[in-house]
Amino acid sequence: MKQKEILLFGATGQIGRNLVRKLSKNNYKVTAVTRNIHRKGYILKTQANPGYLNLIELKNFNYEKIYKLMQNCEICINLVGILYEKRSNEFNLIHSELPSMLSNISKKLKLEKFIHISALGIENAKDSKYASSKLDGERKIRENFQNSIILKPSIVYSIDDNFTTNFMTLLSRLPIMPLYYSGQTKFMPIHVSDLVEIIYYVIKDKKTNFTLECVGPEILTFRELLIKLLKSINKKRILMPLPFSLAKLSAKLLQLLPTPILTEDQLRTLKYDNIYSKIYKTNFDIGIKANKFFGEEINKYSYNWMTGGQFSKKINK
Repeated sequence: MKQKEILLFGATGQIGRNLVRKLSKNNYKVTAVTRNIHRKGYILKTQANPGYLNLIELKNFNYEKIYKLMQNCEICINLVGILYEKRSNEFNLIHSELPSMLSNISKKLKLEKFIHISALGIENAKDSKYASSKLDGERKIRENFQNSIILKPSIVYSIDDNFTTNFMTLLSRLPIMPLYYSGQTKFMPIHVSDLVEIIYYVIKDKKTNFTLECVGPEILTFRELLIKLLKSINKKRILMPLPFSLAKLSAKLLQLLPTPILTEDQLRTLKYDNIYSKIYKTNFDIGIKANKFFGEEINKYSYNWMTGGQFSKKINK
């Protein structure tokens, strides 16, 4: 039986790298689109079995080039997303216009399905440009192509993420860690391998035209997440609730960094819980369990931030 050809946008992120590995091991041929084949291509080449990965460089979202690429696939997957804007209107371009274009072309070419990764907990965050652009992208996808699947994960974490690794770096260096909104915002973190299993399931499944919330097995507040990270790196730090006026000022300053730790828009998003909405089904509702617990998984790589590094693993067992 001939396996399906899959076109993958956003392949070089943590989800993309793990997904390429999963698909190639199961004999799917993947065409991965990247903006810089020389800088990022070598990472992907190590993830796939020989002959199962084709790398394509695409520096901008040119309609004709994308249309031509999509003519050769049966399933298109979009993982592209950003957490902050480097240029004006970038949220709209990445989160709304690109998914709209891909879903529109999918309809014209009568693809089997279009799978789009959005975000959990954005329905109420109408004061956030990030959330609004994500929701607009979802709306356009549903309007454009009936055979679409929208996946909405909570925080996705792994040794390759930008969440646990950044916070463990901050916690290992700062004596005091600010708690925005008293650290009470709730999350349902999902390990990247569990999310990849969900994506793989919907690729194989015949159902389309649905939205699925992708969540881990536990609900944790932001404060609880930080406590687990501190315990894992064997550090003690003061977790201090920050008044909103000071939080807003800190976000104004932090967003000036080349790679912002926090922006004003992200601060607005943090007001809203990042857990299942009850509007859509979750992976648990359709029988796909996410079995990895946050504390257990971060312990597997947190020694990188402990005093003594890899040698502290034995000391702190």
